[in-house]
Amino acid sequence: MLKITMFSAADKVKGQGVGSAYLELMQLLQDRFSGEFDIKINRYRRSQISHYHTINFPFFLSTFLPGRGRKIGYVHFLPETLEGSIKIPQPFRAIFYWYVLAFYRRMDHIVVVNPSFISKLEANGIDRGKITYIPNFVNHDEFHELPADKIEALRQQYHFDADQFIILGTGQIQERKGVNDFITLAQQNPDIQFVWAGGFSFGRITDGYAELKKVVDNPPANLKFTGIVDRHELANYYNMANLFLLPSYNELFPMSVLEAFSCGTPVLLRNLDLYRSIIDGYYEAADDVADMQAKISLLKDNPAGLKFLHDKSLIASQRYSEDHLAKIWHRFYLHQAKED
Repeated sequence: MLKITMFSAADKVKGQGVGSAYLELMQLLQDRFSGEFDIKINRYRRSQISHYHTINFPFFLSTFLPGRGRKIGYVHFLPETLEGSIKIPQPFRAIFYWYVLAFYRRMDHIVVVNPSFISKLEANGIDRGKITYIPNFVNHDEFHELPADKIEALRQQYHFDADQFIILGTGQIQERKGVNDFITLAQQNPDIQFVWAGGFSFGRITDGYAELKKVVDNPPANLKFTGIVDRHELANYYNMANLFLLPSYNELFPMSVLEAFSCGTPVLLRNLDLYRSIIDGYYEAADDVADMQAKISLLKDNPAGLKFLHDKSLIASQRYSEDHLAKIWHRFYLHQAKED
């Protein structure tokens, strides 16, 4: 059996996409390849592959120990993608950003969740030939479309009106996620129910915490902040929503979008270059708050437009299905083992 050791603290902080991606991969490997892969977590044993999901300092030190085998780094973020997420004062920010890239350079091979990262890593001294793009995915058994009667029951359970138009956003409450724009749109549309499923995963060090906390504690009547929601419950919110809106200014490969796709929820995103390289054609794009408002106004009373986006979401979900990604990961690990 191929010995793989996973090094990860991704599931220690709830409500972040890195943790969701890690848990999805672990579940897939255990379900599909338990007879081929001997997988252990955070065990300093002799392995053919050591897969680093997070950049914790003890993990960095472990890369200098013998028996690590092929060192695989999973790149979920780059230094610039942390801007607007957490507040790190100088000079600690510069030191941390240097450390992030130093960690990646220690790897024998890199896996990126977005192909736009490849040129940026190459510019920081990492050979393009050592980088592989493998997208995120979600478990369709957990995230799938529910029938109309179950959605109606869920709306009653969660105290939402059966006929009310619901716009959902998910993820950490932070400036990078565009939560301020989400709040503005709620204020501009008092007839629409806005729901943000997520919380302050990193507490007071979250960028913009003080101002955002004031709104979370006293939101407009039509805006509900749920706090951090367990993944098994998130599918309920996607199914209840008429439209999923992620107004982020900077993203990686957002698990939330894949979750919305898998549930057949129409998707509206800020018009970012990085989306075009991975999910172009499956969502509606908007340049700014005014454009988001225009798209919301058009879609709200346009069942045909929503149905078109619903169908696009389901098509996208097939592209990022477990079956497809299982084959990719299986082939990747076997190839890397031969390289060791």
